[in-house]
Parts: sequence; structure tokens; C-alpha cells
Amino acid sequence: MGAPVLEFLDVVKSYGSGELETWALAGVSLGVHRGEFVAIMGPSGCGKSTLLHLAGGLEVPSAGRVLVNGKDLVDMSATELATLRRREVGYIFQRLNLIPSLSAVENVMLPLELDGASARTSRPLAVEALNAVGLSHSIDRYPSEFSGGQQQRIAIARSLVAERSLLLADEPTGALDTANSDEIIEMLAGLPARFGTAVILVTHEPRFASWADRVVFLRDGRIVDQTVNASTGSH
Repeated sequence: MGAPVLEFLDVVKSYGSGELETWALAGVSLGVHRGEFVAIMGPSGCGKSTLLHLAGGLEVPSAGRVLVNGKDLVDMSATELATLRRREVGYIFQRLNLIPSLSAVENVMLPLELDGASARTSRPLAVEALNAVGLSHSIDRYPSEFSGGQQQRIAIARSLVAERSLLLADEPTGALDTANSDEIIEMLAGLPARFGTAVILVTHEPRFASWADRVVFLRDGRIVDQTVNASTGSH
């Protein structure tokens, strides 16, 4: 199976100090490998989103180590973390963060251009990524001209375009109806086998978690259970 794409080693994350200190994560150890789809479940406030923020280098742990492709995020400078986020980690949130003044293809091209690629190089790759999520048509339209589900597909394409090894999805269907939500989760579930990407999904929905290879349950900042879904191939 090889080394994990993402590894948490006894990770602690707290906020505040003294009597006001609260513990978001309290000694979490977890490994996620390339080509694996992992769902994170648990009640509100259990540390799910904090885990994703740490995995993507948006926050640093109070103690322990977080490694992405063997690189310890704790030892990285702000510039190094920004580079890692741009090249190795993709994000899909409820808030799509699409730039309204850019077309669909321009939004997808953006990560490549921020990394120095020319439009001549980045546009064919962006078109390929949009095709992978079923949006090969109307790529020059603006986000406001797409439905909510289509906009989320654009966000997924943007995460795929740089061939990132880790994709983090935090309740990505929260603003979508049932039909669009199911389509987005099915699409995410297919990415590991198709692209070798490791996908981590935070969700409250058991039916979404049933698509995952593995479900990790958090409570009070700790992993309390993990289950392997033997039926993922039957969807």
C-alpha cells in the first residue's frame, strides 16, 4: 500500500488558554493512502472540520505531527504551506469560492496559473478536468449561469486540475438538493480509482459515508471507531 498520503501522529489541537482552553482534537492518529476514500463522521463540534483544516495546512497542531506525502507540516514556513496547498491538496467546501468574474474554465485554470503555468498550457488541462466531471460544454460561461450542482462540479474540477494527491471535502453538498447531492458524492467516490487521489469527506449523512472505503467516527476530539465498508463496490 505504500506510505500514507496523509498521516496524523497523536495530533492535539486546542484553542484559547487557561480556563477558556477548549480541545478540538485530543490525540488523533490516522493514516490515509493514495486511492482511498475516507469519510469522517461525528456530532457537531467533535473536531471533523478541525481535522480537515490541519490536513490541509490551514492550521497547525498544538502538539503531534501532521504529514502530507511524508512532509511534516509543523516544520513548514507559511510560504511552504501555501505551496503545498496549491500543489498537493485540493479543497471542496459548501461555499464554492468560485470567482464570479472568471468563466468556468478560467476558474479551473487558476491554480495552474498561480503556479506559473501559461494560459496555453493550463487551458487544455482545465478543459480535461471539466470533461472529467461532466462539464465539457459551456466552459466559457460564468458561475452564475450554472446550477448549484454544476458549480460544485467546477470546484471539483479545479481541485483535480493540478493532479493533487489529497482532496478534502467538508460537507460539500450542504447547499444542494438531494439529487445533486447524490451525484456529487458519487463523483467524489469515483475519483480515487480514476485518478489515484486520496479523498477525505466530512459528512453527517450515513448514506454518503456508505460510499467510502472506510468511515472514521469522531467524538469529543477523539477517534472512537473505524469501520471498513465492504459494500462500496455495489453502489
